[in-house]
Amino acid sequence: MRVFLYGRVSTKDKGQNPEVQLRELREFCERKGWQIAGEYVDNGVSGAKESRPELDRMMADVLRRKCDAVCVWKFDRMARSVSHLLRVLETLNILGIQFVSLSEQIDTSTPTGKLVFVILGSVAELERSLIAERVRAGLRNAQAKGRKLGRPIVEFDVERAKAMREGGASWKAIAREFGVSVGKAYNALTQAIPKPAA
Repeated sequence: MRVFLYGRVSTKDKGQNPEVQLRELREFCERKGWQIAGEYVDNGVSGAKESRPELDRMMADVLRRKCDAVCVWKFDRMARSVSHLLRVLETLNILGIQFVSLSEQIDTSTPTGKLVFVILGSVAELERSLIAERVRAGLRNAQAKGRKLGRPIVEFDVERAKAMREGGASWKAIAREFGVSVGKAYNALTQAIPKPAA
């Protein structure tokens, strides 16, 4: 069995060394007689980020079916949110790749592991529903208080922007002054300047 090991320590894990996680994972694989096909470590990267350099590289290799299992020291090394963890597990499941979390003693090839997978799916669905309901309740509350929803309208003073441009200000400086993008500043100003008659 070819196995990928994934380890992560975040900036909050002061003094922690990913080698501690990897050593335990290597020992586990050795006891099982599994071949380590790759090791991926994100050092100083928060688990709240779904896109991480080494996790992305590992998932790309997973999609190429370069392993038969993915092994982590603990669930939260892979993902902090249930929904992200479930997306990873669903991908592995579709590809027929096992997922092993050493600390929680979860292996998705076992009946217990499959049950955990189903439970996580239900929790993730509940999490999405609760978030959606909170957002809707927040919008209803804001509307009831008379708040305007959506992006605030930015006033763009063309004359002032023109004077800044004539004074040598860069497009970036003008955009920053009015709180708009460079493209928006450029378009607003160039559209306001009358084109010479043909």
